[in-house]
Amino acid sequence: MAPATRVVRALWTGGCALAWRLGGRPQPLLPTQSRAGFAGAAGSQGPVAAARKGSPRLLGAAALALGGALGLYHTARWHLRAQDLHAERSAVQLSLSSRLQLTLYQYKTCPFCSKVRAFLDFHALPYQVVEVNPVHRAEIKFSSYRKVPILVAQEGESSQQLNDSSVIISALKTYLVSGQPLEEIITYYPAMKAVNDQGKEVTEFGNKYWLMLNEKEAQQVYGGKEARTEEMKWRQWADDWLVHLISPNVYRTPTEALASFDYIVREGKFGAVEGAVAKYMGAAAMYLISKRLKSRHRLQDNVREDLYEAADKWVAAVGKDRPFMGGQKPNLADLAVYGVLRVMEGLDAFDDLMQHTHIQPWYLRVERAITEASPAH
Repeated sequence: MAPATRVVRALWTGGCALAWRLGGRPQPLLPTQSRAGFAGAAGSQGPVAAARKGSPRLLGAAALALGGALGLYHTARWHLRAQDLHAERSAVQLSLSSRLQLTLYQYKTCPFCSKVRAFLDFHALPYQVVEVNPVHRAEIKFSSYRKVPILVAQEGESSQQLNDSSVIISALKTYLVSGQPLEEIITYYPAMKAVNDQGKEVTEFGNKYWLMLNEKEAQQVYGGKEARTEEMKWRQWADDWLVHLISPNVYRTPTEALASFDYIVREGKFGAVEGAVAKYMGAAAMYLISKRLKSRHRLQDNVREDLYEAADKWVAAVGKDRPFMGGQKPNLADLAVYGVLRVMEGLDAFDDLMQHTHIQPWYLRVERAITEASPAH
């Protein structure tokens, strides 16, 4: 296989409102004993009864104030408890993550690698990056699996290799939530040989969109089955559809193809001669290949329209009532979609996407969430 062709194939592949806001729980009802106390007072005689008969509105207001105070007390208590639980979970996560030494083998411009980086950064997991030369791939000669990303996780004396971006993300999230040994978790995602539509043997991984959690852990992460199903659906959508819109759009014209490969060479690991070959021959080859990709995936003549439709479909799925699909923070689907789209930053396709769709506010929210979680990256 010619070096330029190998580069081309390797890269760009593809009344409770206040309580909910403060504490994440609805405001508790007043205790039954308190209601009984008010009823007993209503049947008593003396100054209090006389005051009630004379000033029912005043008494009602006093009761309402007392009820409101109790409600705020319970809300504040739940809020503080939620903060304590969050701190406890964060401490557990920090303890687990500190046991891992992670090395990510990647192409910086690969959308699948970008997905993994988005996950690692948002979860504040420190990692080393090894940029792989897409021609020789000497950096991953230790691996029989020849695609990136590859993540090597060192946990004490044990070293585990995780392959496939979605498996890496699911396995690490399972580890952070459950604390199961990573060596055991990896066995839940078996590699399987299959033949794709082009008759080529490929490696697929079972269960790769599932987090292997017990019922209590799943409830902690998702809150309900619908949220879990939704996350899995859109993670798969990012892999099966969204990622295939990248190449046809960044190589749409000869000019765009050249700009894309200029970015790839600048950000990737190339020698001087390899870089020049990749930039010009790779751009020409990828421009032609992008036309075949457009036909294979049955895209419109103007492939930007497919990209715009996908972005607005995602925005509609997130909806107007939550900042992220994950609610108040990005979930794995948010991070996957963001990671895929991020590789186009600095290119015309990205600028057009931000201008002609409604995705920019969501995109900037995810970007900010990742930056705040992991300023080092």
